[in-house]
Amino acid sequence: MTVYACHELGVLDHLRENDGTGVSAAHIAAVAGVRPDAIEQLMHLLVKEDFVTYDESIGGYRASGLARLSDDEFARAMRLMTMIKEVCLRQLYHLADSVRTGTVVGLEEIFGFHGNLYEACAEHDELRGAWSAMMDQTTSLIDPWFFENVDIEYGSRVLDLAGHTGLGAILTCKYNPDKNLQVACFDFPEKQDDALENFRAHGVEESCSFIGGDVYDGLPKGFEVVLVKHFLDQLGKENVFRVLRAVYECLDPGGRIYALVPTYPEDVKDSIQADFFPAYFLGCSTAEGGPQKVSTYKQWMEECGFTSVETISHEADMRPPEMIHAHSILCGVKE
Repeated sequence: MTVYACHELGVLDHLRENDGTGVSAAHIAAVAGVRPDAIEQLMHLLVKEDFVTYDESIGGYRASGLARLSDDEFARAMRLMTMIKEVCLRQLYHLADSVRTGTVVGLEEIFGFHGNLYEACAEHDELRGAWSAMMDQTTSLIDPWFFENVDIEYGSRVLDLAGHTGLGAILTCKYNPDKNLQVACFDFPEKQDDALENFRAHGVEESCSFIGGDVYDGLPKGFEVVLVKHFLDQLGKENVFRVLRAVYECLDPGGRIYALVPTYPEDVKDSIQADFFPAYFLGCSTAEGGPQKVSTYKQWMEECGFTSVETISHEADMRPPEMIHAHSILCGVKE
């Protein structure tokens, strides 16, 4: 909140605009409309973390670290911090109660909403705006890598599970332009109209279709490939198994599942995700779920009948530095 407050007060923007020039606390305070001593207090953390530099010789602050990012890099970092402020900080006051009850208590206490974050986003603009901007950013960064590492054969029938309003189906066609795929987006029936409109807008209505339903009631059969992206991590073990078994039943023999999930390293001490995701999922999102180790997901897929399970991880040197998510792709085969 200290760093984000400096963003909200315009401190970081002001330093970025005065790159290379030392700016006093009094000058920053005048621009922000606050007290100089308050600015000095806020800036201690930013100096400590090398987000800005304090020049004692002139008694002023200079842009460095966070403040020296490109406009695009800075915007990406702020989208993540905006989501943390709007979606996480207030709700996490109730983290222990969310764990006790298996419900997102913060949504009930703050917004009077009974359900999960994704349902609440449909009714509350501040949640939807903050969460969707961060999620769209994550998707735009990870999907090109995902499709580079997914082998879908020519003419395949593909099911994009929990495909929301069709973006995943559209991207499947985009990244496989010459494969004559038939891609079905599966999600709750109320998303059908938006999905079909998105297909028309992107010119893929001949290749993409929508199937309404609930995965827990079963999936339509007859697919060679099922894509499960940004979904399994929202579920606890019992529900992950329900989804994997439903996917297994809907695939033709020889069919493949490709699951995209954030994963922990085998040694959790090497993880940056452990700082964020347990609290996010249990206290802010679904009150269950969270990333698992690759070995755990592999074991779960095998227990649900899949064989030849292979994995590939999105290594740190391939990710932008502000990206918390460390994803893996898991591929399993139905014999």
